[in-house]
Amino acid sequence: MKGSMCERRRQFGSRFLRDESKVFEHNAWDDVELSSEQQEEARKQIAVQKEAYVSPQQAEYLLRNVSQQWDMFYKTHGSKFFMNRNWLFTDFPELNVNNLVSNLDYESDKLVHVLDAGCGVGNTTIPLLQTLERSGKLYLYACDYSQKAIDILKESIVQWSENCKPFVWDITSRITSVIPMDSLDFVLCVYVLSALPPAKQQQAVNNLAKLLKPGGSVLLKDYAQFDMTQLRFKKNRLIDDNFYRRGDGTLVYFFSQDELDGLFMNAGLKRETNLLVRRLIVNRAKRIKMYRIWVQCKYVKVLLF
Repeated sequence: MKGSMCERRRQFGSRFLRDESKVFEHNAWDDVELSSEQQEEARKQIAVQKEAYVSPQQAEYLLRNVSQQWDMFYKTHGSKFFMNRNWLFTDFPELNVNNLVSNLDYESDKLVHVLDAGCGVGNTTIPLLQTLERSGKLYLYACDYSQKAIDILKESIVQWSENCKPFVWDITSRITSVIPMDSLDFVLCVYVLSALPPAKQQQAVNNLAKLLKPGGSVLLKDYAQFDMTQLRFKKNRLIDDNFYRRGDGTLVYFFSQDELDGLFMNAGLKRETNLLVRRLIVNRAKRIKMYRIWVQCKYVKVLLF
């Protein structure tokens, strides 16, 4: 069973749809682009959304109470809403700790320092901590602006408490004193910046960049424009261009590649990769096609000589 799971992970990202008639033979296909007709239909759907924006009063309330909305979310759902991101090491092989330690040319007693920014209840944190059982080379900080999320995470990681420090921090506010400046090897931003108001995203990126050591990297995965979840929004959900409120009051933004380059390069980081990840998800029973689009990036803090 274990071997077959590993084999599935190796195949992830390598199934390409070359014959449209075979689309319902598998549950997912990789690197499937929207056709020009589908892109035009997406623009029309967004035009419909723009016919009725969120009211200014409601938008102001949501923007003032971002962390409170997530507190309510986690009080309702606890740790059961999101699945652990066990795909993390496939998307970001840098986080394979054994490779990571050798690549960074670390001495045997040194730790790799990582921040899971916007950690929530630990769906990225916990898979990372599980690598400790194989290497013992990781020290992980985990921050979120939801106190409830951090409380839940602390209960889940008791066995790793010496190697992980969860704490409350709004990354759009003042820089934290919990983490030394210029100390982190990696910062993870997995579906994090999209949850922030666009006007506060640059401050968040600036803060994270200051915590990276020279040569350290930000690893990011987030929602891209024209993703299925953007196009499914109805009227009265749009706050501003590509920026929406969900039904539970949380917020979500859909990025272009250029926007992310701008945020991180303005913070002094260098782009190493910036890719669109496209996947066609298929519901074979209902004969439904769902086009998912994410952006996946790596930005590096330039070494000082």
